[in-house]
Amino acid sequence: MAVENFKFLNAKFPSLAFLGSKAEQYVQSDPNSSLLKAGMLGENLVNLIYTYTKEPLPPEKYNNAKGRINNLHFKRFLSDDMANFLHKIREMRNKAAHEGFASQAVAKIVLQMAFGVSQWFMKVYGDPDFKFQHFVDPTAVQANSAGEKIEESSKQKLDDEHKERELIKQDELRAGAHIVQDREKIKTASLQASLKRPKDERETRMLIDMQLQEVGWEADTENLRYAKGVRPEKGRNLAIAEWPTKPVTADNRGKCYVDYALFAGLQLVGFIEAKAFDKDISTVIDDQGKFYASHVRDEDERYTAEGFGPYRVPFVFAANGRSYLEQYKEKSGIWSLDLRYSDAKAQALRGWPSPQNLLEKLTENVDAAARRLQQEPLDALVDPDGLNLRPYQVDAVRAVEKSILNGQEKILLAMATGTGKTRTVLGIIYRMLKSRRFNRILYLVDRNSLGEQTQDVFSEVRLERKMPLSSIYNIRKLGDLDEDIVSVSVQVSTVQSMVRRILNYESDGDGANPAVGDFDLVIIDEAHRGYILDKELSDEEMLYSDQRDFQSKYRSVVDYFSAVKIALTATPAMHTVTIFGEPVYTYSYRQAVMDGMLVDFDAPHVIKTKLSEKGIHYQKGEELEYYDPVNQTVDTMHLDDELNFDVEQFNKTVITENFNREVLKAVADDIDPESPDVEGKTLIYAVNDAHADQVVNILREIYSKRGLDNDAIVKITGHTGDGDQKKIREQIRRFKSERYPSIVVTVDLLTTGIDIPQITRLVFLRAVKSRILFEQMLGRATRLCPEIGKDHFEIYDAVGACEAMNNFTTMKPVVQKPNESFSELIERLKTADSDDEAKFQAEAVIAKLRRKQKVMDEEATAHFKDLSGKTPEEFIRTAAHQNSPALVKQFLLENEEYVKALDRIKARKGHVVVVSHDEDELTAHERLYLGNYGEKYEHPEDYLEAFNRYLKENRESVEILNLICTRPRDLSRQSLKSLLAKLDEAGFSKQQLSSALKSINTATDEEMSFDIISIVRNIAINEPLEDHKAKVMRAVKELKQRHNFSKQEENWLKRFEQILLNDDMAVLNAETLDTDVRFKSQGGFKRINTKYFEGKLSFYLDEFNEIMFNEQGKASL
Repeated sequence: MAVENFKFLNAKFPSLAFLGSKAEQYVQSDPNSSLLKAGMLGENLVNLIYTYTKEPLPPEKYNNAKGRINNLHFKRFLSDDMANFLHKIREMRNKAAHEGFASQAVAKIVLQMAFGVSQWFMKVYGDPDFKFQHFVDPTAVQANSAGEKIEESSKQKLDDEHKERELIKQDELRAGAHIVQDREKIKTASLQASLKRPKDERETRMLIDMQLQEVGWEADTENLRYAKGVRPEKGRNLAIAEWPTKPVTADNRGKCYVDYALFAGLQLVGFIEAKAFDKDISTVIDDQGKFYASHVRDEDERYTAEGFGPYRVPFVFAANGRSYLEQYKEKSGIWSLDLRYSDAKAQALRGWPSPQNLLEKLTENVDAAARRLQQEPLDALVDPDGLNLRPYQVDAVRAVEKSILNGQEKILLAMATGTGKTRTVLGIIYRMLKSRRFNRILYLVDRNSLGEQTQDVFSEVRLERKMPLSSIYNIRKLGDLDEDIVSVSVQVSTVQSMVRRILNYESDGDGANPAVGDFDLVIIDEAHRGYILDKELSDEEMLYSDQRDFQSKYRSVVDYFSAVKIALTATPAMHTVTIFGEPVYTYSYRQAVMDGMLVDFDAPHVIKTKLSEKGIHYQKGEELEYYDPVNQTVDTMHLDDELNFDVEQFNKTVITENFNREVLKAVADDIDPESPDVEGKTLIYAVNDAHADQVVNILREIYSKRGLDNDAIVKITGHTGDGDQKKIREQIRRFKSERYPSIVVTVDLLTTGIDIPQITRLVFLRAVKSRILFEQMLGRATRLCPEIGKDHFEIYDAVGACEAMNNFTTMKPVVQKPNESFSELIERLKTADSDDEAKFQAEAVIAKLRRKQKVMDEEATAHFKDLSGKTPEEFIRTAAHQNSPALVKQFLLENEEYVKALDRIKARKGHVVVVSHDEDELTAHERLYLGNYGEKYEHPEDYLEAFNRYLKENRESVEILNLICTRPRDLSRQSLKSLLAKLDEAGFSKQQLSSALKSINTATDEEMSFDIISIVRNIAINEPLEDHKAKVMRAVKELKQRHNFSKQEENWLKRFEQILLNDDMAVLNAETLDTDVRFKSQGGFKRINTKYFEGKLSFYLDEFNEIMFNEQGKASL
C-alpha cells in the first residue's frame, strides 16, 4: 500500500501535493530525484507566500532562493524553524542538482522536513481548522524493494513536468486573487502554527545542525558521527554526534553517548544535549550536562585541558532547536553552563557560540583584567591636549567601570544632549581595550549620520602617544561587516544592519553569521530612539512593518550577544529602563545648566490670539469652505451639524492663515534675522510641509518691508530640494556654518540629531504629545555658544506645548516615517544610483502602496482607477511582479503621476481640510512661569510672591538662606550650587526669577544680570537690585580707594575681580582660596596672604564683602 503523506494538500494546493507525492515516491528508489522534488516543493511554497501576502521581493542582490526565504523570515512571515527547514531543503536540492548527491537517509529527513513545512503552510494559508498529522515513514511500507529504481518513460517524465507547470500556475493564480485582510494576523498565525506542529528529537537535531553551521561548526548528525569513524582533526571545528562517555549509571551497561561533542581542532570544548522541540531544557544542564562532563572516557582525556573540579569539559549546552522566547523561557533558547566556576548559573543564550568564542573564553582572565582596569590611571581622560574630559564625564566613566567591576551586565548612562556623551564613551572604550577587560566592542547607532560622527571622534581625538583610537586599535567602520571578526577591536554599526545580519537577511552565501560571543561589550547610542513614536524614521527603519516590529527587532540585537551592554541616552524612556535598568549615572539638563555646561531657557513666551483662546466654530447650516486633497480643489458645503476646532487642530484639520500671521507678527517683533552673529538663530516647528511653506511665506512677507534677503528664512524638511538628500544636507550645513539662513522652519527633520549652538529661539507652532520628542526638540537650543554671548534660549509657544508637557518633561526651566509621502519616495527612487538602492526604494514604495490600499474607501479606490486605469490592487500586483528590479523602477516612474496622486487621497471618505477665514488678533504675549508640580503663574508678580512665600517658609530650615540674608561673606560656591538645586527642585530657577524681576522693575536694563544672592536678598530683605558685574566692579573700585595697594596686590585684586565677573556663584573668602583650584594651585589662602598681602588679606576680604552686600553704590536701584 502506497504512503500518501501529502494527500491533505490536494484540495487547496494541488501543485504542492503533486511535488510532495513525487518526492515521497522516489525517496527509496531514487533519492536524488526525491531531493530535487522536495526542493521544488519548498521553492514553490515560498513563492506562494509572496503571492498570498503581496509581500515585495527582496532587493535584487538578495533575490535568490536563500534571500527570498531570509526576507520572509525577517518580516516574520516565516517562523525560525520553518525558515531553517526551507533552507535545509534548498541546500540539499542544490547538492543533488550540482553534485549528483543521493542518500536515502538524507532524502527521508528532507522529506519529513517538507512534510512539516507543508502542514504548517496548510494551517496558515489553507485551512485554519486543519488538524496536524503524523509523518509516516515511506521506506518502511513502500511496495518497491530497496534499491529498485522506478523506471519512467520519457513521455511520462514530460507529462509530469507539464502537469507540474500547470498545477503551479493554477495555484499562483488562486493565490494572486486572494485579498489580504490583515498581514499581522498572518504573522501571528505563522508563529502559532509553528508552535503547535508536532515535532520529535530527530527534528531538533536537524535544526541544531543548521544553527551550529551558521556560526562556524561542522555539524551533520547523519554523517559526522562517532560510529562512522569521525574523530577530532587539527584545523577543523567539529560537532561530532553520539560521542561515547563513561556509563553515567549502572543501567547504561557501558553504553552512554552525549548528543554532540564540540571540538575546536583537537581540543574538547563542550558537550550538547539535544531534546525534543517541546521539552523543557533549562534543567537538563544540571542533570545530564554535568553528568556527561564528569564522565569523559580515560582515552579521551588527551582532548581535554586541566580539570575543573570533577569536570573535564568546560562548557555544556542543552537545546531543543527553538529560538529563545521570554514567554517560553524553560522551553527555548540555548541553555549554557560554564563549569569552570562552581558558582556559575545556567543561562539562556540567543544563539550558539562559535569555536573562536569558546577558545577565547578559555584564555580570558576577567579578574586580572579587572585589576588592570582599577590600576589604570585617569591621565588620558583629563589630558588637556587629548580627551580633556570634564569632571562629570570622568564621574560617568567611573560609575560605568564600578558597575562592570560589580558584575552588572546591563548599564544605562543618562547624559543630557550636548554634554559630550561620545567623548565620554570614547574614554570608556579606550580604558576597556587598554586594560583588556573587553577585547571586541560593538558600537550601535540608529542612523548612519550618528555613526559617521562617532567615527570622526574616534579618528580625531588624541589619546596615548598623540594617536587617536583608530590608530591604536582596529576600528571597523559602518558597512564593513564581512571581515574576519577576530582582528576587530571596535565595530561601528547601525542597529538595522546588525538586525539584518543576525536574522540572516543579508547573507548571500552560506558563510558564518555573527555568533553570540563575537562581541564582549555592546554600546548602544541614543538608546531611546527605538521608542519614539512621534518622529521621522530613517530610511532603513522603513523596512519594519510598524513601530512595534522595530522595537522587538531592536531588542533582539541588544539581547542577542552574550556581552555586557552599555546604553546611552539623554531622555530615558520606559522601554529603555525596562531593558537596561535605572541609570548608573545621570547628568541631567538641570545639573548641566547649573554647572554652566548648557544654557537655561527663560520662562516661555505664551502667545495667545482670539482664535487660539476661543477656537474656530461653525454652526449647523453654515456654509463651509474646505480643501479637497484628492482633487486639489477648494469647494464649499453646508454643514449638517456644528463643527468645532481647538488650537491643537490648527493647520492640521483646519487651515487658518490669520492665526499663523498674528502669531508670527508677535514673534517677528522679537527677532532680528539680519544679526545672527549677535542674536543667534531661530528654529520654528511646523505641523507639516504645507504649513512650513505657509510660515516661510508669511515671515518673508513680514520682513520684506525691512529689505531682508529671502535666503535668511528657509524651510528644511524632507521635501527640501524635492527630497534630494544632498541638498537637504547642504541646507543643514549652511544653517550651522553660514550667516544665512538665520530662521529655519522644519517639521520632524531637525527635531533630533543636529548640533547648531547658534540656535537661541525655538518657536512651537505644532502640538507635541511625546515627552521624549519634546525634550529632544528643546535640546536643539541648549548648547553653549560663547561666540555670540549666548547665556540662555527663548521659547515661543502658540499651541500650549510647554504647558501640556510641564507635568511630564524632565527638562524643567532652571519613529518608519509615518508621514513620509509617495512624492518623497518617488524622488528617492529617481536619485537611486545603484541597483541595490533602486530595489530598496522601490520596495518602500510598494510597501507604502499596500498600507495605503488598506485604508482607501470605495470612492478613493474608484478615483484612483479613473486616474490610472487600474484598481490599487491591480496596480500593486503589476508593479510587484515585474521580471526585474529595473522594470519595477521603470513601471513606478512611468506611473509617477498616479503614485503621487495617492498623497492627496485620504484614508477616510469625507476627510477634508477646512479653510478658515475667521479674523484673528493678538490677545496676549506674555511669559508663562511654570512650577515643577503643575503650577503655572501667568504674571511675574504671582511667581515672585510664590518665591517670597517659599523663602519665608524655609529661611530657618535651609541654613544657606539665612546666611545669604545675614552673612553672605561666609557662603561658598558649593553651598550656592546646593541652593540652586533646592530652588530648582521647588520650581524656582535663577533664569526665571531674574526674568520676572526685570518684568516688574521698569528701571532695570534687559542686559542686566542678577546673581542668586542679589535675587534672594531683594525678595527677602528688600535690598535694591544691582547688576552682578556692576556690583563687583564697584566693590573693587571702592576697596582700592580706601587703601594704597602695591602693584603686586593690585594684580591679585584684578585676578579676584575677573573671576567674580565671570562666575556669579563665586564668593571671595578664605575658604574659596583654599578650595578653588585656581587659587589652591598658588598655595591657597595662607600663602597668598603671607606672601602677597603681608597678613592683611582676611581684613581686605571682609571689607570687600561688606561693600558688596551692605553699602550700595550709585549703580543700585
